[in-house]
Amino acid sequence: FVPLLIMASSLVGRVAVVTGASSGIGRGIAVALAQEGIKVAIGARRAERLVEVAEECRSKCGDKVDGECVAWVQTDVTKREDMEALVQTAEEKLGPVDFLINVAGVMYFTMMENCEVEQWDRTVDVCCKGVLNGISAVIKKMAERKKGHIVNISSDAGRKVFPGLSVYSGAKFFVEAVSQGLRLEMVGKGVKVTTIQPGNVESELLGLSTDEQAVEKYGTPSGAKVLQPADIARAVVYALSQPEWVAVNEVLVEPTDEPC
Repeated sequence: FVPLLIMASSLVGRVAVVTGASSGIGRGIAVALAQEGIKVAIGARRAERLVEVAEECRSKCGDKVDGECVAWVQTDVTKREDMEALVQTAEEKLGPVDFLINVAGVMYFTMMENCEVEQWDRTVDVCCKGVLNGISAVIKKMAERKKGHIVNISSDAGRKVFPGLSVYSGAKFFVEAVSQGLRLEMVGKGVKVTTIQPGNVESELLGLSTDEQAVEKYGTPSGAKVLQPADIARAVVYALSQPEWVAVNEVLVEPTDEPC
């Protein structure tokens, strides 16, 4: 019998890069990781929000590790050079990157027949290309060190297509496929790949939609108690905490009264 505290992998002093960290799930994950003593490099487009999140993270991790434990870089994940700059800053200020948490995303309710093509493009750019830019910024060094963990925040819409979210579902199916392929390619190279698949989470995403027809028909709240960012953060911490021989490949987290 091995006590759970011994089996669990220590997270203190490890280094994580978190995208989409200015609000919602990304912010919740960044703060939760800092609470565990992980050094966090956070990125998002809204610099003023990042300053606030950085201070909150620092208050959580400052007494757990020596030296600086937080770095932030204004980051647009659709730009490969921005992701590379975020990772480079993490390496220079905090150390080699152990964990990449790809969180940045957008979600638009749209009816396909309404051809909200700019929102379709934005969905693909952020949810698909953003994930690829994150992976490309860390994967070579992780494989060389034979150590690393990539967590992609997907969705229950990456397991089942929801009407009004056809393009979003397609983007999350893409994330699932890329994650599965990368996981298989990393066998024997010490790099884990996890997808977290949240259901309905309280966030700013619903407010992005402008297709009133789609929102009215498919985006009306059910009245069920929805998830909080901290609920998803706990799933991430769980996946990262496992010993090296244990891989948590997928975690589906949904409101109790809104099963997929």
